[in-house]
Amino acid sequence: MRMTRLLPLAVLATVALFGAGPVFYPDDPLIKEPAPLDVGKVLSRKLSDFYDFLQNDFARPGRHDKHTSAQGVNTLGEPMDGAWYTHRHYFHPMSLEALKLGPDGRTPPAAAGTWTVIKAKSEGVTPGFTIVDQDKRVYFLKFDPLTNPEMATAADVIVARVFYALGYHVPDNYIVYFDESRLVLGNDVMLADKLGYKHKMTRRDLLEILLNVPKDSQGRYRAIASRAVEGKPIGPFRYHGLRQDDPNDIVPHQQRRDLRGLRVFCAWLNHEDSRAVNTLDTVVDDGGRHYIRHYLMDFGSTLGSASTKANPPRSGHEYLFSWRTSARHFFTLGLDLPAWARVHYPDLPSVGRFEASAFNPETWVPEYPNPAFEQCDAADAFWAAKQVMAFTDEQLRALVSTGQYSDPKAESYVSRVLAERRDRVGRAYLEKVLPLDNFAVRGDRLVFEDLGLRHGTVKERALKIAWSNFDNASSHSTPIPGANGFEVPAAPGGTGYYVAEIMQTGDKRRMVKVYVRRTDATLSVAGIDRSW
Repeated sequence: MRMTRLLPLAVLATVALFGAGPVFYPDDPLIKEPAPLDVGKVLSRKLSDFYDFLQNDFARPGRHDKHTSAQGVNTLGEPMDGAWYTHRHYFHPMSLEALKLGPDGRTPPAAAGTWTVIKAKSEGVTPGFTIVDQDKRVYFLKFDPLTNPEMATAADVIVARVFYALGYHVPDNYIVYFDESRLVLGNDVMLADKLGYKHKMTRRDLLEILLNVPKDSQGRYRAIASRAVEGKPIGPFRYHGLRQDDPNDIVPHQQRRDLRGLRVFCAWLNHEDSRAVNTLDTVVDDGGRHYIRHYLMDFGSTLGSASTKANPPRSGHEYLFSWRTSARHFFTLGLDLPAWARVHYPDLPSVGRFEASAFNPETWVPEYPNPAFEQCDAADAFWAAKQVMAFTDEQLRALVSTGQYSDPKAESYVSRVLAERRDRVGRAYLEKVLPLDNFAVRGDRLVFEDLGLRHGTVKERALKIAWSNFDNASSHSTPIPGANGFEVPAAPGGTGYYVAEIMQTGDKRRMVKVYVRRTDATLSVAGIDRSW
């Protein structure tokens, strides 16, 4: 594996300058990560929710890191298909049916036969069961609170499909309805009481858990059935540092674009519960070679839900704790009401509290600081925002329909708020950089898409371009006189590189450098570098 290929283009240029290798290799840009190394022995780990809160709120790992451009990307600035991420909807538009299916969408728990409960919990944020259906498939059942039927289950199904379309590894989630008679107890299932003491679970214990679960109009229980993901679970990943027992984990997590840009996705969906304990690493067997795959999990606290109740109005606007916020409340006696505290929410128990009027993607925060989110820069945010903006209103309605709201007003409201928050994301981030993307060479002409014009963040834009010859070994550029059109300069055969500097007229700060490779008579885009 060539480790330098995982570094940003600016770093690659520096490496080349000191003679460590060329800036571009013949197979750049890589779409897939190199084949992973076998992980060998891997240690499973647990992460305390309370410890994670204290560490990130007070110790703040990665807080003093010098900001660097995102790593774990190819020469186009894109994360590669692999253990963390896969190119999906923005890069390969998905049909409405594919969006609604998500990771699979065709294997819910068997409708016939019984579901055997093999594990249960009656305490915690989301009490529920682990079941095995008659086809020996394992699922995790989680429920809605009595006060808000459909809220958490709908959010979990919808957001899992959105994150799948955005490129992440997520579980295959289903809405299921069942009668109490469908559940049977497995052998020697243990259940912990409120004090943590375990005892053998009885039918009465099962029924007592179901007493706290709402029923639908037909008297059935509704749940989210999350199918067990592929691989052996080994605990969550962290949003900082490296996993020491994984030889493929070579980019500090707070520097990964797919984790830094995740902040924008979480803001859009109000996934304030986006913390390490809601992730999962598994060891996957790939033809005898084992590697670690990284999953996002547990989306019941998204949209307007906080899993066991409606989201508090503070959600996404302030950390659970901060000295600044505490001081403001103290010195103003709590009378300085922010805009989010004055928002009116419709009476939709199945939605909870979800709105767009006070939503500001640039100031949105999760429950407590996230090291990767704090490193998110303009390029990371643009990478995420262009994907958010790729969802049309029709596609959002299709995704929301998978939540199976019984109230059409709830489905319509969530679809509308998602579209409004999407547009706010686009207005906030597309113009932080020069929003040109999807570069290609057609014939002898460099072509691209202006996402600002496409999505209406600007009405018009005048661009200017200047071409240079680019020395791939030294990274030195030599301007080509008179080459200021979008046609690639003519040159004799052989292999060589050009770089096109594209700027908006009157704005030297925002620039896109596009590197074009000539191989005999073939022209192709080798890399992109953005400045802002």
